[in-house]
Amino acid sequence: MKQLSLQYISREPNSISEKTSLLILLHGYGSNEEDLFSFATELPEDLIIISARAPQSLGFGGYAWYTIHFNTSVDKFSDIPEAIASRDLIAKFVTEVQEKYNITPAKTFLLGFSQGTILSYAVALNYPEKIQKVIALSGYINPDLLPKTLDASKYTNLDFFISHGNVDQVIPVEWANKTPKFLNDLHIKNCYQEYPVGHGVAPKNFFDFKKWIEERM
Repeated sequence: MKQLSLQYISREPNSISEKTSLLILLHGYGSNEEDLFSFATELPEDLIIISARAPQSLGFGGYAWYTIHFNTSVDKFSDIPEAIASRDLIAKFVTEVQEKYNITPAKTFLLGFSQGTILSYAVALNYPEKIQKVIALSGYINPDLLPKTLDASKYTNLDFFISHGNVDQVIPVEWANKTPKFLNDLHIKNCYQEYPVGHGVAPKNFFDFKKWIEERM
């Protein structure tokens, strides 16, 4: 069996059919594939869950999708060429996983946290034919990772669950709460929630996006 473009861990249901849905998890900066995979035991048993590892090793079990320059001005915060490379690598990986399990884009969910969310937005808006449903936790839309021209007619199938901690000390909530207007202007379906936490996922946040997934399976 050929190796896929990213390392990952997985949980498969007992049986897979045309009704089975796929959930791909993209962790945040400095974390790894084990982090979001901790959600797996609480999510529907008939989901295929794939948790990918970012390509850049930071040492001590931490990985990143792209470099963050902590000591430069905010407009140079992210290494954009690296982020674009990871965006396209994730899109390729999504296709590989869909082909491996014979899952359609309509039955595919992409869930990101922080840096994983930034790239989830970028994948969905650059490759809307691959991904339709996105759970975007504690991130924001980086325009540098989007197509130069945004064609709303290509985005009719997209659907986003977006959440953010209203005391997030890593990514300001103000960056996130611009997202609904951005998506609404493109007539993209979205649901936006804030929770009284920092840079993390509150229990209510988890149960809200779990319900959102279940309603779309």
